[in-house]
Amino acid sequence: MDKLDPVCMTLPRSVSDGAAQALLQHALTQQGYCFVPAALSRALLGADDAFEAAWPAFAASWNNLALDDYMADGGKYRLRRHATLSIAAADQAVCLEPHQPHYQSLEYNPLNGGVVRHYQPVEDAVIHSPVLAHLMAAGSRVFGAMLPGSAWRVEMHQFRITADGTSAGQPTPEGMHRDGVDFVLMVLINRQNVLHGVSTVQDPSGKVLQTFTLTEPLDMAVVNDERVRHGVTAITPDMAGQPACRDILVLTFRRRA
Repeated sequence: MDKLDPVCMTLPRSVSDGAAQALLQHALTQQGYCFVPAALSRALLGADDAFEAAWPAFAASWNNLALDDYMADGGKYRLRRHATLSIAAADQAVCLEPHQPHYQSLEYNPLNGGVVRHYQPVEDAVIHSPVLAHLMAAGSRVFGAMLPGSAWRVEMHQFRITADGTSAGQPTPEGMHRDGVDFVLMVLINRQNVLHGVSTVQDPSGKVLQTFTLTEPLDMAVVNDERVRHGVTAITPDMAGQPACRDILVLTFRRRA
């Protein structure tokens, strides 16, 4: 994006189900993570007619991702786009920041960390989709209730992991990890002809707290990144010779100074 100033947008208000929000906040407070099945996600997001009408185009945008050329393992199984957004503390308004690179230290990403990585920006239609607006609003409310008065830096990652009969696809090639943020919200967009892809959550000592598999569009995993580590096992094709892919949206929330 060539613009130097952020592009700001208005989030939907009072759309999420209070009970769903309370359940997620309780799980994050008590255990530091939560698997949110699609039915509960829809309640949390307040998936109204505008959301449902926008979903097909939002999901189809994963067909327009670019190959990740920064894979230190030489893998060609990951496609992605990236954007940086901010949420103001005062009114929780969301702004799309000027396009910028992604960076993680080797502490958090021993495979691809320590490198300034420049990815293609998320397409404008996706940024302005009601689906993203509802997701940002839900994250803002849940995490804002847990850390009142916070302003947020949100990195948005569209990932497609592919697999064929000769090699597996690695959703988290760096292994079990933290992202170096406050909260991570992971949303399944699509899963086609895929075996495995099991999510694991561990405590800092490496003790497994839970395993689960995101299988339905809008299944979500949410973690307090300061309390737990997470990772996903490799995917392989279910039916040989057919395309296999796992599409995920990852939103990382970090408090701004």
